Amino acid sequence: MELPKARYELEFNHGAVYGDEEAAALADVLKNSAPSCGPRVKEFEQAFAAYCQAQYGLAVTSATAGLELAMIACDVGPGDEVITTPLSWVSTANAIAARGARVVFADVDPRTLNIDPAEVERKITPRTKAILPVHLYGQCADMDALNALAEEFRVPIIEDAAQAIGAAWGQRRAGSIGVLAAFSFYPTKNLNAFGEAGMVTTRDPDLAERMRRLRSHGSPQRYLHEEFGWNARMDAIQAAVLRVKLPHVEKWNQQRRERARTYDRLFVEAGFSGNTPPVALPHTLAPAYHVFHQYVLRAQRRDDLRRFLSQRQIATEVYYPIPLHLQPVFGFLGYREGDLPEAERAAKEVLAIPMFPELREEEQRWVVQSISDFYS
Repeated sequence: MELPKARYELEFNHGAVYGDEEAAALADVLKNSAPSCGPRVKEFEQAFAAYCQAQYGLAVTSATAGLELAMIACDVGPGDEVITTPLSWVSTANAIAARGARVVFADVDPRTLNIDPAEVERKITPRTKAILPVHLYGQCADMDALNALAEEFRVPIIEDAAQAIGAAWGQRRAGSIGVLAAFSFYPTKNLNAFGEAGMVTTRDPDLAERMRRLRSHGSPQRYLHEEFGWNARMDAIQAAVLRVKLPHVEKWNQQRRERARTYDRLFVEAGFSGNTPPVALPHTLAPAYHVFHQYVLRAQRRDDLRRFLSQRQIATEVYYPIPLHLQPVFGFLGYREGDLPEAERAAKEVLAIPMFPELREEEQRWVVQSISDFYS
């Protein structure tokens, strides 16, 4: 049996079984011409903030916009430094550079590929203005260790939770751990909109109020502008869709976790286990509630394996093939190959295989069998 590529692409619209609810919500928006940041948006903000155990939710156009506005809200600017991971989508570091601050990359933990707190501590200086961890692939970074550093050195943590909707560290959900957190509802995410959309959460009323101004041209009320800001408001159509889907995200996340456990079992049955080459399985730290936005292997001869799987109609992706410190756009920072060896090694090995709630066990068996065939 082959895994049709179309099955993998269900990742982009899982939850389509709720189409009637979505259609009704959209019809209501069109009928009532609800504007950006109108009742639909406010309702979703409140529901999502409660879901994340945060007091405030600020709906924005994307996680990228949310991160950049969060930097402004935390007064990050020229002369400051913000520490982040080199293994992420470029928007994480762009949000720092856009403020004229210096991006400081700290290497990753080879087990989880999240930022390594020990490396963060080595990079802290008097100019450090914030720490920006990414909850990569749906697993929270080590927030106990990072919060200890934040308290010791009195710097805020801004969570990049774009891939971590519903994830948790201990008893606290992503979005309630740092001073601010940015989420993405891009169509590939665990909770997805029809297009671009994002959210910032916080427990701080002053930061929430400033974020409201910043996303609307620095305006606390119409025609009054207190600071420079953006037009970064979520539209009512995205909010309506997301509000309908939000009650189902826990079920979808649980289905992803079940699919991950099935992969773990099938790989062990096929002779792969833990960190044993040629394929290392994902590692989850004990306090983490992993929601498996992606199921990511570390594979020897990764690119050859990927071509082999493509021939069998098994779609894969690499998150991320070039670590950020080696991207041309950040060449001015002066990093060289070898500076962050764990991230560089991971970039040559990581491979995301099909992961979505509708994935069937027989399809997973085909994926694992195909990987076994490649290495046999």
